[in-house]
Amino acid sequence: MKIKFTGAAGTVTGSCHYIEIEDKKILLDCGLFQGKKEVEDLNYEEFQFDPTEIDYLFLSHSHIDHSGRIPLLVKKGFKGKIYATKPASDLCSIMLMDSAHIHEVEAEWKTRKALRKGEEEVLPLYNTKDAEESLKYFKPILYNQKVKIDENITLRFKDAGHILGSAIIELWIKENGQEEKLVFTGDLGMKNKPILRNPEIVEECDYLIIESTYGNRLHEEVEKRTEKLVDILVDTVKKNGTVVIPSFAVGRTQDIIYELNKYYDGHETETTKILKDIPVFIDSPLATKATEIFNKNPQAFDEEARGYIMKGDNPLFFKNLHFTQSVDESKALNISTEPKIIISASGMCEAGRIRHHLKHNLWRNNAAVVFVGYQADGTLGQRLKSGEKEVKILGEEIKVNAKIYSIEGFSGHGDRDDLIAWLKELKSAPKKTFIVHGEEDAREDFAETIKSELGIDTIIPKKDEEFEVTLEKVKSLGHEDGRVLFKSLKRITEEENELIEIEKVHQLKEKLNELKELFNKTTDITDGSLKEELTKKEYNKINNRIIELEKSIVNLTMSSGK
Repeated sequence: MKIKFTGAAGTVTGSCHYIEIEDKKILLDCGLFQGKKEVEDLNYEEFQFDPTEIDYLFLSHSHIDHSGRIPLLVKKGFKGKIYATKPASDLCSIMLMDSAHIHEVEAEWKTRKALRKGEEEVLPLYNTKDAEESLKYFKPILYNQKVKIDENITLRFKDAGHILGSAIIELWIKENGQEEKLVFTGDLGMKNKPILRNPEIVEECDYLIIESTYGNRLHEEVEKRTEKLVDILVDTVKKNGTVVIPSFAVGRTQDIIYELNKYYDGHETETTKILKDIPVFIDSPLATKATEIFNKNPQAFDEEARGYIMKGDNPLFFKNLHFTQSVDESKALNISTEPKIIISASGMCEAGRIRHHLKHNLWRNNAAVVFVGYQADGTLGQRLKSGEKEVKILGEEIKVNAKIYSIEGFSGHGDRDDLIAWLKELKSAPKKTFIVHGEEDAREDFAETIKSELGIDTIIPKKDEEFEVTLEKVKSLGHEDGRVLFKSLKRITEEENELIEIEKVHQLKEKLNELKELFNKTTDITDGSLKEELTKKEYNKINNRIIELEKSIVNLTMSSGK
């Protein structure tokens, strides 16, 4: 087996790992490079493999640095299958279209500038047609369904607890007469994260590819993240100021909505009364769509979030929450002088409506900017977080007078101790462990920690470095340098809702009958004992049907409680 690390190796973003086994070629992720110009320029380089030859793409999650070059892959000839969890597939249907739109707008702007200089037009990396076409190749599956991809490859997704639909990828690969197991963590989340379940455990593997974003850092006061956020909100509101929260449209935005809803429900204090009168605006069309997708996938929620659903409470909505849609609605937020909370994308302040909100608020002494996620090196978010006193936004120099805060407790990534704790659950050390998806110091420090605490030797691959891997040895094959009409979530009519619920009940009945037939084939009707030992295929079939049934029941409960 050959593994080539063509992204998130030497960089944090651009996750993409190429695997070659006998007659099959596989990709783990196909993400966009983000950050400094020299890093983003990597998006325009040719792939380090032939897209037409890729048979399968296994996607860990929908974040653009893991999925953002899928439309380009298709544009270049990919005709294989893309396997992802259902929530990740749903999220990609909006995120890839949004990414394509951004590329089209940027190319149009650069073209106008180029033509004035007598230069040629600038083409987008890919367009909305490419993104729409790429969605045809997605094959959604559920968590913990063991799926036989072909005679030599078996796949299972385990919950990574990072964002909705994020997965740890388990692959059983038959090669040269023996079966080997490869595990790719994708991005591992923190324990006790809002909405999502904790990262699931993997007990064994032969090869491991693990992320290291926070490989040398610890999240501070995670249990006090909501209290810290509330203190900032109240302090700013008392000054009649605006709080601007740059937030990733998928994951972080929903986390904040959930935590505020939970705080309102659990506290009856003067602080709560103050905040309940202050409007919270989600000013991101993508975040609005993503929240709708969260509401359609409650089967992926943790027990606490499901508890809210069972009580008939939508955990992702409260009365002073407003979703803006149009540009005019967004502009009106910066005309109003009333205190408010604006949650907007992008999370690193590199594009989108957040830049307008920063332009209109950074210079105000009574404003606050709260960072709740990772800021890549070179981004506007990172510069503000590091203390720059003047920044250029939309062609204008802006003085930074607003208070700048950072709350890492909302991070979607597990920290060093979370990663080590996950590794400790392995019953035996992997024969080969590769560290990816981290800044240089984070990767190196994490490697040293793993060695000193667990005795596991690791490999830190360079960009485009290729390895020939067997159970006995690993050999490097080199690398190349390479405003304001306030709107809430859409509601359907009672008649439409009743028809949908009836259809869901019929579907649930069909799945119950299928499961009953499966059990009848494998058990003795007289005493319920097994007729014979279940084969692996029969076990997987029953297990997969049970997972589908659980999803249907939770979704039906969610829709009934609205």
